[in-house]
Amino acid sequence: MAEQERMVEAILFASADPVSVKELNDRMPHGCDAAEALVYLRKRYEGRGVQVVKVGDAWAIRTAADLGFLMQRETVETRKLSRAAIETLAIISYHQPVTRAEIEEIRGVSVSRGTVDQLLEMEWIRFGRRRMTPGRPVTFVVTQTFLDHFGLESARDLPGLADLRAAGLLESRPLPSGVPSPGEGDPDADEETEEGQSELFED
Repeated sequence: MAEQERMVEAILFASADPVSVKELNDRMPHGCDAAEALVYLRKRYEGRGVQVVKVGDAWAIRTAADLGFLMQRETVETRKLSRAAIETLAIISYHQPVTRAEIEEIRGVSVSRGTVDQLLEMEWIRFGRRRMTPGRPVTFVVTQTFLDHFGLESARDLPGLADLRAAGLLESRPLPSGVPSPGEGDPDADEETEEGQSELFED
């Protein structure tokens, strides 16, 4: 098992992206148990400067949260996501899998193709399964990249909806009929403006 720990450690250390247990097992010699090795390796790294963390269904080596300030660097941020993009991302995060029509019903305005395309290009959202309803609309869900960026193991680790509404990102009103509650459903499953796609960003 000690040797298996070393192999898992080497793979995680060398990988830029989180690695699933299946991928670990595929790389390791036949008969190895990556899942068991991860249990021991995670415990071995407790309290260290770096830790073995779970990101979605995969694993990665990341800097300990309390030491993140050491890695910070001041940079000039020239553009931010617009309120429309933030609201759309928040709705997808909390109500996935969710369709474009459901996003529009929650926001009360149409969602532009540019807003969705931007979030797709950032790889923070992806297409989920189609709804088994008339028209078979596609759904959207957040990605592992989104979880990794915000240091979340799963979407269940997001702040509560009350906190989101308090921050002004969602209106304090009940969900429209037909919109699933947060976490409901299978996770695999045009806000038009004259400025066009420029509404994605604000100064």
